[in-house]
Amino acid sequence: MSVHGRAAGVAYIALSAVAFGAMAIFGKIAYAQGIPLDTLLFLRFSIAGSVMAGWMLMTGQPWPRGRALGGLALMGGVGYVGQSWCYFSSLSYASAGLTALLLYLFPAIVTVLHAIIAKRMLKPLRASAVVVALAGTALTVGGNAGGQTLGVVFGLAAALIYALYILAGERVTANIGAIPASAVIMLASAASSALIVFPREFTPPVTLAGWGAVLAIALVCTVVAMVAFFAGLSRLGAPDASTLSTLEPLATIVLAAIFLGETISYLQMLGGAIILGAVIVLARFGDEHSEEQSTRL
Repeated sequence: MSVHGRAAGVAYIALSAVAFGAMAIFGKIAYAQGIPLDTLLFLRFSIAGSVMAGWMLMTGQPWPRGRALGGLALMGGVGYVGQSWCYFSSLSYASAGLTALLLYLFPAIVTVLHAIIAKRMLKPLRASAVVVALAGTALTVGGNAGGQTLGVVFGLAAALIYALYILAGERVTANIGAIPASAVIMLASAASSALIVFPREFTPPVTLAGWGAVLAIALVCTVVAMVAFFAGLSRLGAPDASTLSTLEPLATIVLAAIFLGETISYLQMLGGAIILGAVIVLARFGDEHSEEQSTRL
């Protein structure tokens, strides 16, 4: 690949990481504008799903069928909705930076679960990376996380559900394009969210800031972030793309400090650095999960 092509790939992944990382900030803004979680998720998925469905129609890409379609619908309607619900719930009780760092425990969880499912021992380097990631999590949670206990629980649950979602997606999305798979997942997530929100109370935004936050989450943090990631993935390959994606929690922490005035303790910064270091090792030297990041938040 040319230097120009690689540079473009790096730029796409960096854009994707910043866009994904900004979701926590826009989520906090949406909450501040009084938008309930179930309404927020429904609007996110329905807007993003509509855009991606339109993309599918314009480009003439084939829709998944049969068992693949059913599997993707379950991934979206159950797994993705559940993970997103835990992630945004974590934002209600914990800082955006802490939530982002906890979510990035998912590569270590994927590694362990995959070894259990495959009934084989982890290689020493991978096992060490998992242990280091857990140690980093302990530091991150213990670093002045008082008062954020429920947020920590939701953050860890989001990482666990996301890991299960990835393991399921490895089989379901085989031989299916990334865009068609993502479109079905978004639409299924929208349908599932509709079943949750409408029997209760749909409370749309009433302020310009509220609508701005919702549209940013749906269009910037979902559609743009996913498309940019796939563009970078095709140019760099999965190992380099997933390694560069560790910019995401860093982007969240920086944006949260600038726009929300959040701070993070030195102990939490150390724990976060340890987690991200372990993730980089798993991404660079893991040959078992080359598509861990093929379907994102």
